[in-house]
Amino acid sequence: MIKEFTKGLWKENPVLVLLLGMCPTLGVTSSATNGLGMGVATMFVLLGSNVVVSLIRNVVPKKIRIPVYIVIIATFVTMIDLSMQAYAPKELYDALGLFIPLIVVNCVVLGRAEAFASKNGVAKSVMDGLGMGLGFTMALVALGGVREFLAGGSLFQIKLIPGWTTDFMLWTSAPGAFIILGLFLAGMNALNIRKAKKEGKGYKPASMDCSTCNICDMEDGK
Repeated sequence: MIKEFTKGLWKENPVLVLLLGMCPTLGVTSSATNGLGMGVATMFVLLGSNVVVSLIRNVVPKKIRIPVYIVIIATFVTMIDLSMQAYAPKELYDALGLFIPLIVVNCVVLGRAEAFASKNGVAKSVMDGLGMGLGFTMALVALGGVREFLAGGSLFQIKLIPGWTTDFMLWTSAPGAFIILGLFLAGMNALNIRKAKKEGKGYKPASMDCSTCNICDMEDGK
């Protein structure tokens, strides 16, 4: 059970290992606050959809399972969208903008629903959703925090270097996002290679386990 939770934090981190959800990862992480808001919203949807999909997995016909999953995900997305619109700071909601509704098509959420929740019980699905959601959130906050600090010397909108008066706008732009993410991925690979060498093993990049996922078979009518 613990394994299902911890795998999303490092070994199968959605952003830093599986490279999923790149659209919000690069689009909203101009600050740590934005990354946290997007991560929490995605984790709520991921957890809720995992639970519901796991509960109904034995009663949904296989031929319509993907449309059913999308409706479930869209329901939770609507809930978090309206909740953030009502209670979240206006600046945060405006910054996330269209990326909140786009959680519906986030491959992290649909992928976990089809590949894991539809094959496992509620308890395991909850742990999987929490682990993957927390790993996604941590990656977005880290990326947003580094970009925010390099751009203006602040973190969570708190000025850490008072004398930094001119923002370095490269890090808040799309090229800056690609550069920082590339450095994160390089660091992740370097740590994994070093660990593999210490254990006397060859390094093999992690990948998503597609053995239990049938999304790609939809075009064949399966």
